[in-house]
Amino acid sequence: MIALSEKINSINVPWDVTTEPCSWEGVKFNSDNSSVLEISLSGYSLSSSNFVPLVCKIDSLQAFDVSNNLLSEIPDLFMTSCGGIQGLKLLNFSRSRLVGSLPSFVGFPGLEFLDLSYNALSGNVNSELEGLELALSANRFEDKIPEEILGYLNLTLIDLSQGSIPNRIGNLSKLEVLDLSHNNLTGAIPEGLSNISTLSRFAANQNGFSGTVPSGITKFLRHLDLSFNSLTGSIPSAVLSASNLQTVDLSSNLLEGSIPAKISSSLVRLRLGGNSLDGQISSANFLTPNKLAYLELDNNKLSGSIPPEFGSFQSLALLNLAQNRLMGPLPPELGNLSQLQVLKLQSNNLAGEIPSQITQLQKLSTLNISSNSLSGPIPSSISSLQYLVNLNLQDNGLTGSIPITIGSMNSPLELQLGKNQLSGYIPNMPPNLQIALNLSHNHFEGPIQKTLSGFDALEVLDLSYNNFSGEIRTFLAEMGSLTQVSLGVIPEFHSWVMVDTKGNKDLINTTTLKPSSKSGKGNKVAALILALTVPPISIVAGTIIAMLILWHYRGKNITQGNLLTANEIHRSDIKLTNVMEAVGYPSNIVLIMRFSSYCKAIMPSGSIYFVKKLNLSDKMFQLACRDRFRNEFEFFRRLSNSNVMTPLAYVLTANNALLLYEFAPKGTLFDALHKSSGSVMDWACRYSVAVGVAQCLAFLHGIASGPVLLLDLSSKSIFLKSLKEPLIGDIELYKLIGPSESRGNHTTIAGSVGYIPPEFTYTLRITTAANTYSFGVVLLELLTEKPAVSAGLELAKWVSSNSVQQDKWDDMLDFSVSRTSPAERSQMLAVMKIALGCVSVSPDVRPKMKSVLHMLLDAAPSSD
Repeated sequence: MIALSEKINSINVPWDVTTEPCSWEGVKFNSDNSSVLEISLSGYSLSSSNFVPLVCKIDSLQAFDVSNNLLSEIPDLFMTSCGGIQGLKLLNFSRSRLVGSLPSFVGFPGLEFLDLSYNALSGNVNSELEGLELALSANRFEDKIPEEILGYLNLTLIDLSQGSIPNRIGNLSKLEVLDLSHNNLTGAIPEGLSNISTLSRFAANQNGFSGTVPSGITKFLRHLDLSFNSLTGSIPSAVLSASNLQTVDLSSNLLEGSIPAKISSSLVRLRLGGNSLDGQISSANFLTPNKLAYLELDNNKLSGSIPPEFGSFQSLALLNLAQNRLMGPLPPELGNLSQLQVLKLQSNNLAGEIPSQITQLQKLSTLNISSNSLSGPIPSSISSLQYLVNLNLQDNGLTGSIPITIGSMNSPLELQLGKNQLSGYIPNMPPNLQIALNLSHNHFEGPIQKTLSGFDALEVLDLSYNNFSGEIRTFLAEMGSLTQVSLGVIPEFHSWVMVDTKGNKDLINTTTLKPSSKSGKGNKVAALILALTVPPISIVAGTIIAMLILWHYRGKNITQGNLLTANEIHRSDIKLTNVMEAVGYPSNIVLIMRFSSYCKAIMPSGSIYFVKKLNLSDKMFQLACRDRFRNEFEFFRRLSNSNVMTPLAYVLTANNALLLYEFAPKGTLFDALHKSSGSVMDWACRYSVAVGVAQCLAFLHGIASGPVLLLDLSSKSIFLKSLKEPLIGDIELYKLIGPSESRGNHTTIAGSVGYIPPEFTYTLRITTAANTYSFGVVLLELLTEKPAVSAGLELAKWVSSNSVQQDKWDDMLDFSVSRTSPAERSQMLAVMKIALGCVSVSPDVRPKMKSVLHMLLDAAPSSD
């Protein structure tokens, strides 16, 4: 093992040769530590494979994993020597850069599992791999499956890349899982697949398949996913009635006709949205009792009423019937769905009042019944929905006043009550609103009330088209996170706030937002490593605690203990006085983020730095312990990635944390793409930024001690050192808040509007899949030059709804860039496919960021 470590010779591998190998990360010994059983070197960015043959000297080895690296070959010496290890059962070379033909593993008699997926292997799949459990996806194999391969035990998937599925695939009598998703496959789905009695899962989503759905395809299946294709015709009656069936996804196709008369009681998830299905929804279609947890029939042409019998589906967690032609009342029986978390019935013709029984759904996180013809008051018991995150009742005919108890709801991030006939007193609103508060197009009148103040995280406030009069209150201008306000007359808001003033002609602007006058006299602080006295400075009130940071004041340089970098230039360059002055004047603010503000600080030498200010008195940071600050920043000091915006120094004050970073002269990606004064980005720049951000996320998600997640990834949190060099900011927040500690108040960390994944409304969790979704939105911004949200429409939803037919993809690209050359247009279309995978509705099918990075690199133009 010592020789292996010396041969690897990489600082990325945390093996300490002065300690026993049994303590090394990724190495597993037997019970008495006498024999090595497993070695994992996954995710260390290893590029040389010279060390690989050395493992052949370990006779006891059972598993060898070198996935997620940069290896370009498997050495011949490994192939000739390691076959003699009788106990070697698992080899994982996936997610690297292997090229050439598929290696022959005929000399490995004990091998049971071989993973070569996500490489650049090409040629044919030969028959020498018989009997193995294989993972060969995302390579460049030809679409020919030799007859000899029929004996494979568990062929998991082959990436056919292009062409069609061979009909003889139905002869793979031992096939268990066939996953062909996210390819460019065309033609019909072979009928022969229905003959494979061992096949339990078939996924071919996001391809170009046409024709009809084979009637017997689910005879033996448990899971079927044919979404995002161009399948036509009706759904055969037998497809949804198979007794073992658990999940079916036929969404986003061109299917017509009615829903089949018999739906299996074993189904857990049924997705038929985004088609042209018509007819009525009948409860007789669904056998009871059933296990149905997710039912999505949205975006069709279904008519009639919502069956009251749906209230007996006791496992239902999500019901989506939006954008159909349904009419009649909202069944009060839906209030019996005790497990329901998401209810979407928007854009139908539902009428009558909102039944109070709906407010009995104690687990409900999303309620959207907008764009119907509902009338009457908002039920006063709405406040009993204490887990509700998104409430959308807009565009109905609701009357009366807003229930006075609505302010007791702590979970809502979004409250949409616009386009109704509401009037009267506006009560206190839910305190944690973040996405939007929309009261527009109602009959509210009189002065704007103090009850609309105090929303520190609110981005959009819409009070337009009411009858408000009097002064625009100063407290509105003090909401630091606002990005859009719709009132009546433009007040003096911060320069980054877009203000829409339609419909309230009598409002008078008297606001004059001035720098805060708060200040505090210096006090000497005892029991600190270094006690400091600070004179009054605007904005930064109170005493600098400077705990454990050893920062000299009064013109002296910052000492070594302050800096989280070994760069001597920064040590001698940063002056505390300049830092404090920079944050003392609002004119130095260059960016307001969800959790922080960025100021520009110029040092006496002329060097420029970013100073980020975190408000530690915010309740979000109260969940974290101040004493953790230094330890967490020691963690970030050890990070080594050129696209991570790493702090150079920090200081703690009574209420704030100030962090210093390298200055990004090109501003943010949002500025470059969406502001007229921004820099023009050609495709080469945009592609380079996409790869850089993907590299950063793959690095952060792959950290051995556990993934570091971004709580607010957006084009505004991506800074540009140059037009081709991105820096990802706000990476510290995940550590400062802490995932376990933040679960009690996830409403404060949902991210920015347009980048929040759909599952957040009911999971309330930030995950690696959530980061992938946000990155997918950034990719779409790079491809279309459209912002994440425009005119109330989310970019991800707009692109997804227009992506079913690939011939429409061209129309969504930024024409000023795609017209440059056929090669760049082709690359942009390849990246569009990657982006669509990232913004998939289901987090389970989104690729990991390391896979995304590999796919982006594969999309790079050739050097010819």
